[in-house]
Amino acid sequence: MIDLIIRNANLPDGKSGVDIAIDKGKILEIETQIEAEAHQTLNLDHWLVSTPFVDPHFHMDSTLSAGRPRINQSGTLLEGIEIWGDLVPLLTADDIKHRARTLCHWSIAKGCLAIRCHIDVTDDSLLAVEALIELREELAPWIDLQFVAFPQNGLFRHPPAKENLLRSLDLGVDIVGGIPHFERTMADGTESVKVLCQIAADRGLLVDLHCDETDDPNSRHIETLACETQRLGMHGRVAGSHLTSMHSMDNYYVSKLLTLIKEAEITAIPNPLINITIQGRQDTYPKRRGMTRVKEMIDMGIPVALGHDCVMDPWYGLGSHDMLEVAHMAVHVGQMTGVDEINAMYAGVTTTGAEVMHLDHIGLKPGCDADLVILQARDPVEAIRLRATRLYVIRRGSVIAKSDPMQVNLMLGESDFGVDFLAIN
Repeated sequence: MIDLIIRNANLPDGKSGVDIAIDKGKILEIETQIEAEAHQTLNLDHWLVSTPFVDPHFHMDSTLSAGRPRINQSGTLLEGIEIWGDLVPLLTADDIKHRARTLCHWSIAKGCLAIRCHIDVTDDSLLAVEALIELREELAPWIDLQFVAFPQNGLFRHPPAKENLLRSLDLGVDIVGGIPHFERTMADGTESVKVLCQIAADRGLLVDLHCDETDDPNSRHIETLACETQRLGMHGRVAGSHLTSMHSMDNYYVSKLLTLIKEAEITAIPNPLINITIQGRQDTYPKRRGMTRVKEMIDMGIPVALGHDCVMDPWYGLGSHDMLEVAHMAVHVGQMTGVDEINAMYAGVTTTGAEVMHLDHIGLKPGCDADLVILQARDPVEAIRLRATRLYVIRRGSVIAKSDPMQVNLMLGESDFGVDFLAIN
């Protein structure tokens, strides 16, 4: 007698009508018509079973703080940074944990069971770092939280930043972060990339930099990041987040840059919802949209994972932390409507996101942890099209969230009938 068996499921790779046997928190077997008895059985009728959603780029210390102390009227990155700077001195540990805990509850309900959070280390007290480390311990049974030491005001622009970053790593933060384009000069930005990568190399840590989050085509810190990754032998351990300046670069230079990124095995993490609302604010028309060159990266085999970045904070006043909404926006703004492209965007919020976070326990194969999400959709394309209902969220083989299937009843004249959005019959 095993713990759980899921019957008649569809998988993201196109397999249909398979069973998944789960015991003691692990996937035992994935085959058609598994002969086993279980304490719990879920009969799915070809609903999609997937690895959980993953958000590889998020700001949890600022989440759900929109309007405090004021609204970002310009919608720009710089005004958001200014507002956040005014809010930081007013924060308490309880406030940070309450907002972050609420966000994590939203995430779990939406099937997102792993988040990489960039924590601002500008505050000398490291209040947010300590509060979120405590919360990580509290929520560990239900969600994986990974932390980046993020010097929001610049490694050199803010003199205490380096020492605060090192202290954060000593406290248990996992990853080295940075923001080279926010340094006072291009030279300082370049030097910050070198220093941050060396710190990570010396400590055996990963790197994830906010890189070139600007409309300036001359912001080319991703080039330095690729070079340092090669020099230090950190292939596969480095991510460049945002990379929005690439949407304004000339095609010849981009062709060179993409090759450097691929050689260094750097993962790109665009954030579609926020990139397209923050970037291009100084343009009239034609107006640039800020997402980096995802289509070209996918075609070259560069890993692309998608982040949500913000939910109701000084930079973005909307959102519910639904990673299917992120993939949906990426498909549209990137004009990636081919089936393979849509599947790649689904991978960007599931399997590729797990890979960039080095979450080796997540996967749809025997031996992996039974962390799964079951969606009211037949395949990833349908899941993105509908932003499908999360019917079940499973953590280590136990159902931790469930929703009723979406059903709308129309009452037209004498008729009363349900509407099926899944297919045309």
